[in-house]
Amino acid sequence: MDNTKLAFVDACVLLDIFNDDEHWAQWSSAALFQASKDYTLAINNIISTEIAFNFDSSSALLNTLEQLNIIVLDIPIDAAFNTSRAFIRYRKRGGDKKTPMPDFYIGAHAYHMKAYLITRDTARFKSYFPKLRLITP
Repeated sequence: MDNTKLAFVDACVLLDIFNDDEHWAQWSSAALFQASKDYTLAINNIISTEIAFNFDSSSALLNTLEQLNIIVLDIPIDAAFNTSRAFIRYRKRGGDKKTPMPDFYIGAHAYHMKAYLITRDTARFKSYFPKLRLITP
């Protein structure tokens, strides 16, 4: 797979679509559709965990992802390691969480894969993964 043609889809984008968010569903749907023309769409298991409550079973979730042409990738050990580096920077800047947050796993994984990330939650990604290529509103 050509990682330069890979785009991760943040959970917020999928939740906007699944829940027909009045403010973001239109942008999220359009962004996903447009990206699907140029990129292989992907999520990891952190993202699948964040969206799973919208489904009655894992098979229903996987079926929907398949219909959207979204693949699920495992998080490589190097990306997991870089998650810890981002979390250390967060703590040094005064962050109060005790364990890494999902955005750290997602950002580190997308950055490791040299992929784009489709998201509308830009602040943390820009702060802790400044070289991550983002597709945003």
